[in-house]
Parts: sequence; structure tokens; C-alpha cells
Amino acid sequence: MTPTLQQLRYLVAVADCRSITAAACSVYIAQPALSRSIQSLERDLGVTLLDRRGRRATLTAEGTRVVRLARTVLDAVGAIEDVGTARRSALRATVNVAATPALCGVIAADLVPSFVERHPEIDVRLLRHDSREALERALVDGGAELGLVHLPVDQELSAYRLQDREIVLISPPGSELPDPVPLRMLGGLRVVLPPLGTGRRTELEAMFGRLGVRPLAVAENDERPAARTGVTEERGSLIGYRDSVFRVFHHRVEVRSFSPPLLRPVGIAYPPGPLSAAARSFLVHARHSAPAGAPTS
Repeated sequence: MTPTLQQLRYLVAVADCRSITAAACSVYIAQPALSRSIQSLERDLGVTLLDRRGRRATLTAEGTRVVRLARTVLDAVGAIEDVGTARRSALRATVNVAATPALCGVIAADLVPSFVERHPEIDVRLLRHDSREALERALVDGGAELGLVHLPVDQELSAYRLQDREIVLISPPGSELPDPVPLRMLGGLRVVLPPLGTGRRTELEAMFGRLGVRPLAVAENDERPAARTGVTEERGSLIGYRDSVFRVFHHRVEVRSFSPPLLRPVGIAYPPGPLSAAARSFLVHARHSAPAGAPTS
């Protein structure tokens, strides 16, 4: 039998949420009903799509292939529905996209212009939130439909992984450090950090705790010009993202990877429930424009 669109939507929801229970909540259906639908799809196709272990559900190789094809089908169906329901009027569609400062000038700077060029009929409002907590509240409360954020996200949200950002050490010229820098060398290293209590400092402190290191804060400042000056005046190093280095410092610093590498995933988050046509279009564009990502929750 031919799979139904409903079955494909349920399977994609499980792939995004990695949990049958969470997937059922995201598509507003009882968990047993969603399970029966996917089991029926497996019987019809004659393959096992999900590896069910405890509360987690991961895709098998066949499941991964079916989900990839299902996304293409559902995106096409969504586009067809948009054609059928679009109004040729003076009113323009708008999608609110939230982003943290760290992503406004990197991911959003590339993603938003390319989307607007491809969809001139849709306006994008890029809303800057100073912390990931504020961004997640905006998504849950309806202040934004989509959010560009470092993963993972709050359990109330779903997310699609777009790419990984490399965390690097940015040091003054002539720094006598190996390349790459062993993570243990962060212990006692002179660094410029954001002030205590800020979102970025909290995230860095959590990372230091996981790594079991304690750098020496030679300056605390959350303003980019001051942090940049702290490095260029050789007061200390800075921990940042490789994709931001040239834009901020040009070629006036030394950039080193860590060993082992430090990578942080970036994704586009959204609340459960149906998205507007404009938001769906932006999500499809993000999936196709960014490096291949993997669904996450």
C-alpha cells in the first residue's frame, strides 16, 4: 500500500523528537495511535523503520532513507498547499525569527538574505534576544515562530540541526602555544571572559566544569570592542568561534583549534504545533541551504 501523508508526518515527528511519546505530543495525537500508524507503515513497506529501546526511538538505515524522502514529499505538499491558499493581495507574509547575538552576525547574516532573495513575497523580522532563555521563552510564548540557537534546546521545543561551529582559541601574535592546543592547557591560561552572570559566561563556565579546567580571567567584558582590544593588546586570549574570527579580528591574531576539537551544534528551533506557511518556507530553506544536519530534540 502507498504510505499516507499522515504516516509520513508521524514518522518525521519521531525522527525530530527521537521519542514516540514526544512525537505524539508534537502532532497532537495519542501515543498508541501514533505507534499503530508507524507499525502499519512498517508492515506495508516490509522494513523496520525504528529501533525502539526504552523511551528512545532511533531510525534504522531504512528509516533514515524513508525520512529523507518523506521530508521531500511533505515539503512539496506544503508548497502545493501554499499555492492553493495564497492570496494575491497587498498583504505580505511575515515570519519572526529569533536569534542570539552570537548567531545574528554569523548564521542569520547568510541565511536571511538568501531566503529573502528566493522568497521576495515574505518579510523576515530578525528578533535579537540577549540570552538563549529569552529566545526559548519567545518561541514558547508566540513571540517568534523560529529561533536560531545553539543546541540542545528546551524539551518543549523541536529543533533541526543545521551545522557545527568550531570553538577555537584566539590569541595575540607571538603566543607560544602549540597548535592545536590540548584542552588541559586551558587550566591557568590567561583569557578575556564575559562578566559573571551573563549568558555567555554561564555557558563557558559550564564548559570549563565539564573539561575540569580553570582559566585565569585577566579581564571581564561582554562588549566586543573591549574583548577584541584585550586580545590585540596582548592581555590574554579569547575563546570564540572560528567562523567569527576574520570578521572581528581580520588577520591580527593567531587562531588555534583545541585537541580534541570543540564543536557546538547550531540549529533552528520551533514550538510544537503547525507553523505558518512563511515559517515552513524558511525552515525548508534553512534545511537546504545549511550543511547537512540531523534532526534533534
